[in-house]
Amino acid sequence: MNLFVDTSVWSLAFRRDAPAIAPEVGRLARALDSGELVFTTGIVLQELLQGFAGPKARDEILSRFTSFPLLQPTREDHIGAADLRNLCRRAGVQVGTIDALLAQLCIRHGLMILSTDKDFETMASYTPLKLWLP
Repeated sequence: MNLFVDTSVWSLAFRRDAPAIAPEVGRLARALDSGELVFTTGIVLQELLQGFAGPKARDEILSRFTSFPLLQPTREDHIGAADLRNLCRRAGVQVGTIDALLAQLCIRHGLMILSTDKDFETMASYTPLKLWLP
């Protein structure tokens, strides 16, 4: 199954000192090594660029991200994300706006999300979101 990699995993993988030893980072490395399709979207790229300082880090991120298909949210994705967020809220679960949009993109495109953010784990129990678990 193709992957959508959340900012939380990319941040761990791009650490300056050494990539974190996390199962999600290992899964990302295996996906990249095997040529598996890895998807992203503009907000993930933006979050990464905002989180790393200096032109060298910026250039490295931009260079690596040129090969990943970039998903563009549609009007229907934004509506679906609001519906997803409202569904979770009715179940007593608070979900952030951006996380709801990322989950909606994964659901619409049939992607498995790779994340260390526990909000996606919670969303997956109320929605058709597919979450990679170690």
